[in-house]
Amino acid sequence: MSQVKAQEVKITTADPSAIGLFGLAMVTLVASSQKLGLTDGLAFILPWAIFLGGLAQLFAAIQDGKHNNTFGMTAFGAFGLFWFGVAASWLMQLGVFGEELAVVDGRQLGMAFIGYLIFSLFMTVGAMETNKVLFIIFVLIDFLFIGLSLSSFNVMYHVTHLLAAFSELLIAIMSFYGSAAAVLNTHFGREVLPIGKPFGIFKK
Repeated sequence: MSQVKAQEVKITTADPSAIGLFGLAMVTLVASSQKLGLTDGLAFILPWAIFLGGLAQLFAAIQDGKHNNTFGMTAFGAFGLFWFGVAASWLMQLGVFGEELAVVDGRQLGMAFIGYLIFSLFMTVGAMETNKVLFIIFVLIDFLFIGLSLSSFNVMYHVTHLLAAFSELLIAIMSFYGSAAAVLNTHFGREVLPIGKPFGIFKK
């Protein structure tokens, strides 16, 4: 009797966090420039929101799914879809979908920001057991959504708008660092840029 031997094929895929963090860095850098008054308008933020904020992070989410990384897949997927939603909201505001949809209630967007704040808060807890750079990014995202939520409801608008603006700029800086660390540490096979060990509170 002949025996059939089962053969396993292992497919190795690269860590997608570098491209995901780069996408986040680019879109938050450009978007924060508008919030800080360094640039004007929304038109030239849209391509970066769609292709870097949206597609790059969604691609990273799909790749993280192949790594069986639930945290990375959820984080990149949720924020990639967030930027698609924001881009669509801006297109409505600019009148692309007609005059009726151009008349918007900013408080509805504020409710979406509150939803993402809730999401970001529990993801911040998860980031504590990933690395400290990612944890800092999530803390800054928390402050971004606090600022966006409050400013959408016109609560201390000037202060909360600036809170969102500076948080977004710092997210960009930290995400560039995280992306660089993911590329260089892997490329050179050693820690070129430290990212900090997990806190070790929930996982030993």
